[in-house]
Amino acid sequence: MMKLHSLFAIAISAFMLSACGSEDTPQARTTPETPSAPQQTAPTPPPAPAAPVQAQAAVEKEPSPEFASLPAPYVDADYARGKRVWRQCSSCHTLAADADHLVGPNLYGIFGRQVGSSEGFNYSSAVQEADFLWTPEKLNEWLTSPRNFLPGNRMSFAGVRKPQDRDNVIAYLMIESGWSAE
Repeated sequence: MMKLHSLFAIAISAFMLSACGSEDTPQARTTPETPSAPQQTAPTPPPAPAAPVQAQAAVEKEPSPEFASLPAPYVDADYARGKRVWRQCSSCHTLAADADHLVGPNLYGIFGRQVGSSEGFNYSSAVQEADFLWTPEKLNEWLTSPRNFLPGNRMSFAGVRKPQDRDNVIAYLMIESGWSAE
């Protein structure tokens, strides 16, 4: 076994020496020394030119025309995205003026309304004891984490994680719930 191992090691060593171009090889002695030609490499393509300012503006999202009357940051929100985020809410809340409550209260006319005051909805004691008006800023705090914003409320929703998604859904609610800038 030892002889086989030694023969294998010698064969590997010989192969490695021949691959390295050792000066003891016949090829190394007979090849004339010539300056090596520069190696050809594929040309690097030039960097793409910067897009013209007009083209860049076209790539940026146009504001939703539905939100033109809203204050910042909601004026820049995305109506379609707000509507998609609202679908998470719509399993528990309604938004039409004449709609009934579901598991959560109807949110039509929420802005400017006292928390826990929607007629005919049975609120948790935490919401009944709270004292504030619903504003876009308060709703943003609520949507970040309802449990942390008002401990003891019964809302099982974990919250809307992304700030931009909260802006989108709040803007959507402002438009769809009869919000007025006055």
